[in-house]
Amino acid sequence: MTGSILIVDDDPVQRRLLEAAVTRFGYSAIVVDGGAAALDILDGPGAREVSVVILDLVMPGLDGIGVLKAMRERDINVPAIVQTAQGGIETVVSAMRHGAFDFVVKPASPDRLQASIGNALKVEAVEGEVKRTSRRRGGLLTFKDMITHSPAMDRVIRLGQKAAASNIPILIEGESGVGKELVARAIQGSGDRRSKPFVTVNCGAIPDNLVESILFGHEKGSFTGATDKHTGKFVEAHSGTLFLDEIGDLPLDVQVKLLRAVQDGEVDPVGGRSTVRVDIRLISATHRNLLQQVK
Repeated sequence: MTGSILIVDDDPVQRRLLEAAVTRFGYSAIVVDGGAAALDILDGPGAREVSVVILDLVMPGLDGIGVLKAMRERDINVPAIVQTAQGGIETVVSAMRHGAFDFVVKPASPDRLQASIGNALKVEAVEGEVKRTSRRRGGLLTFKDMITHSPAMDRVIRLGQKAAASNIPILIEGESGVGKELVARAIQGSGDRRSKPFVTVNCGAIPDNLVESILFGHEKGSFTGATDKHTGKFVEAHSGTLFLDEIGDLPLDVQVKLLRAVQDGEVDPVGGRSTVRVDIRLISATHRNLLQQVK
């Protein structure tokens, strides 16, 4: 059963608009006016009722970035959709770096907001199953933990076990919500990188103008608003596995740089003067038929 959507915004007009939209989408809403009140709920007895957070970034007192940091520090694993009228590049990068699931600019269209909430709920459901399964294995998920009742899933597991024995890049195809990330985590847990980082990226949730920065990193001053150096997801996943969900949503020019990173084991940070060596296992997923799309 879907829990409630926690709305965090200091603007009473925005709170009413978001609450009305969320209710119209068929979800229940919990509304608070600031970051401290949000954390009281997320870190209290009512935390289990919250499935998604819609979080304003610019608020007095504890702002959105502060809430994201606190959620990470306290291991509060609820997808957060951040929103602000001030959509500067560095603000978006900072929010994504601190664990935001998606980013919308005020005023977000109802269709865009509904799609973002729907995607966040799917991720929340899959991650919940990952955590439940992982806890039974002391934090490590393998194919032995996956119980199936269909020949099709049996075949997926056999293919996954073979893939885990190698280091080749993998593409997992399937409809949204079928457990592609579970399979990816089982591949990692069954291979040589089982104790190394597993870094996930929702490619469909990143604005096109920030994809290179999020994936490959950027140098300080490399573009307007880049006030700090950012390492990127490839470097975060060094020695482990990088899982790119909905890889088909990446812009074509970024896919070229992705190919070089996979083939040569090097990434080019935005504004950097030299490449950075990375050693990662790449697993990608998509709900699209990519082979059909390139024909």
